[in-house]
Amino acid sequence: MENDQGVLVDLYVPRKCAATNRLITSKDHASVQINVVDVDANGRALSTYTSFALCGQVRSQGESDDSLNRLATKAGLLRNVWSYQK
Repeated sequence: MENDQGVLVDLYVPRKCAATNRLITSKDHASVQINVVDVDANGRALSTYTSFALCGQVRSQGESDDSLNRLATKAGLLRNVWSYQK
Protein backbone atom coordinates (compact mmCIF):
# COMPACT_ATOMS: atom_id res chain seq x y z
CA MET A 1 0.00 0.00 0.00
CA GLU A 2 1.27 3.52 -0.81
CA ASN A 3 0.48 6.75 0.98
CA ASP A 4 0.16 10.23 -0.59
CA GLN A 5 3.94 10.81 -0.51
CA GLY A 6 4.63 7.58 -2.40
CA VAL A 7 6.08 5.77 0.61
CA LEU A 8 5.20 2.09 0.95
CA VAL A 9 3.29 1.47 4.18
CA ASP A 10 1.68 -1.67 5.53
CA LEU A 11 -1.19 -1.89 7.96
CA TYR A 12 0.01 -5.22 9.30
CA VAL A 13 3.63 -6.17 9.87
CA PRO A 14 3.96 -9.96 10.10
CA ARG A 15 6.08 -11.24 12.99
CA LYS A 16 7.25 -14.62 14.22
CA CYS A 17 7.02 -15.80 17.78
CA ALA A 18 10.50 -15.83 19.28
CA ALA A 19 9.68 -18.85 21.45
CA THR A 20 7.96 -21.15 18.94
CA ASN A 21 9.04 -19.67 15.57
CA ARG A 22 5.36 -19.58 14.50
CA LEU A 23 3.89 -16.79 12.44
CA ILE A 24 1.83 -14.40 14.56
CA THR A 25 -1.36 -13.79 12.64
CA SER A 26 -3.28 -10.54 12.52
CA LYS A 27 -6.12 -12.12 14.54
CA ASP A 28 -3.85 -13.12 17.46
CA HIS A 29 -4.85 -10.34 19.85
CA ALA A 30 -3.13 -12.02 22.81
CA SER A 31 0.34 -11.68 21.31
CA VAL A 32 2.82 -9.15 22.68
CA GLN A 33 6.12 -7.64 21.66
CA ILE A 34 8.49 -6.84 24.50
CA ASN A 35 11.38 -4.45 23.90
CA VAL A 36 14.30 -4.79 26.33
CA VAL A 37 16.33 -1.58 26.32
CA ASP A 38 20.12 -1.59 26.40
CA VAL A 39 21.79 0.33 29.24
CA ASP A 40 25.24 1.86 29.65
CA ALA A 41 27.67 1.34 32.55
CA ASN A 42 25.83 3.94 34.65
CA GLY A 43 22.45 2.26 34.19
CA ARG A 44 21.07 4.85 31.80
CA ALA A 45 18.88 3.71 28.94
CA LEU A 46 20.34 3.86 25.44
CA SER A 47 18.39 4.26 22.22
CA THR A 48 18.92 0.62 21.21
CA TYR A 49 16.83 -2.34 22.29
CA THR A 50 16.21 -6.03 21.69
CA SER A 51 12.71 -7.15 20.69
CA PHE A 52 10.99 -10.38 21.66
CA ALA A 53 7.58 -11.25 20.17
CA LEU A 54 5.48 -13.86 21.96
CA CYS A 55 2.34 -15.39 20.47
CA GLY A 56 -0.92 -15.83 22.33
CA GLN A 57 -0.50 -19.62 22.54
CA VAL A 58 2.70 -19.28 24.58
CA ARG A 59 1.04 -16.75 26.87
CA SER A 60 -2.12 -18.85 27.36
CA GLN A 61 -0.05 -21.88 28.38
CA GLY A 62 1.75 -19.83 31.02
CA GLU A 63 5.13 -20.31 29.34
CA SER A 64 5.89 -16.67 28.53
CA ASP A 65 8.05 -16.00 31.58
CA ASP A 66 10.18 -19.10 31.04
CA SER A 67 10.43 -18.36 27.30
CA LEU A 68 11.48 -14.77 27.93
CA ASN A 69 14.14 -15.90 30.43
CA ARG A 70 15.46 -18.47 27.95
CA LEU A 71 15.52 -15.96 25.07
CA ALA A 72 17.17 -13.22 27.15
CA THR A 73 19.81 -15.67 28.39
CA LYS A 74 20.49 -16.80 24.82
CA ALA A 75 20.79 -13.15 23.68
CA GLY A 76 23.28 -12.43 26.49
CA LEU A 77 20.96 -10.07 28.36
CA LEU A 78 20.46 -12.26 31.42
CA ARG A 79 22.88 -14.37 33.44
CA ASN A 80 22.74 -16.84 36.32
CA VAL A 81 19.02 -17.62 36.13
CA TRP A 82 19.25 -21.16 34.78
CA SER A 83 21.98 -23.05 33.08
CA TYR A 84 20.80 -24.22 29.67
CA GLN A 85 22.70 -26.88 27.83
CA LYS A 86 23.73 -26.09 24.26
